[in-house]
Amino acid sequence: MTLNQAEILRASVLIVDDQEANVLLLEQMLRDGGYTRVASTMDPHEVCALHRKNRYDLILLDLQMPGMDGFQVMEGLKTNDAESYLPVLVITAQPGHKLRALQAGARDFVAKPFDLVEVKTRIRNMLEVRLLYKKLERYNKELEAAVQERTAELRESEARYRSLTELASDWYWEQDEQGKFSKVSGPVLEMLGLRVESLAADASAAPVEGWDEAQRAALQAIIAARQPFLDFIFRRRHADGSEQRFQVSGEPMFNQSCRFIGYRGIGVELTVKR
Repeated sequence: MTLNQAEILRASVLIVDDQEANVLLLEQMLRDGGYTRVASTMDPHEVCALHRKNRYDLILLDLQMPGMDGFQVMEGLKTNDAESYLPVLVITAQPGHKLRALQAGARDFVAKPFDLVEVKTRIRNMLEVRLLYKKLERYNKELEAAVQERTAELRESEARYRSLTELASDWYWEQDEQGKFSKVSGPVLEMLGLRVESLAADASAAPVEGWDEAQRAALQAIIAARQPFLDFIFRRRHADGSEQRFQVSGEPMFNQSCRFIGYRGIGVELTVKR
């Protein structure tokens, strides 16, 4: 993420100093340097309202002013500034005020009398940091919005998928990586006449009455190999001699790290009890 020269020169700057000569000197220096959005005030009481309205990228703030000093101005900016970054570069002739100013929230300082080369350099450096901060903040907001939009699209797509699979089948199912069913829709319990978990039971488990154990073992082998299966047929014979036939299709599911997290699929009953 970078900035070009034009972006820096379009940055908005507010000069706050009670001495007109200092204001004129800084205004001239900035305009000669190509900055196009420079404003000023000699009344420190106006700063908070001006910043609330214009959201300056940089405020050049004199600390020693009658009526309201720079420290009080910074406190006021903190109370009405929704941003966590306080874009203030203080101007001071008192060396002892530098540390206090930084502790109060200022980002940098310049000393009086002015060294114009130093002032230009500090202004440019601070503007680069400020504008990159704002650009990163915008990017994060755009990224968050894009993620939320994509998540909503995926949820809508998943809902449509489930709706269609339910219309095209007797039941839709999902199971976790341990083989336990986590989602089942449709009259599967009534249709099968048994607990759903037994469909994916381990091949070594005790046989379930009526099911073809060879078919169940074959299906379990496919699932253990993490392979998709299409139109797999299995049967169940009842004590009265009637038989039910079922057809099931499924596919393995993986997360973004390519870790197996289970299966999902659909099933239909091909025949009903006689």
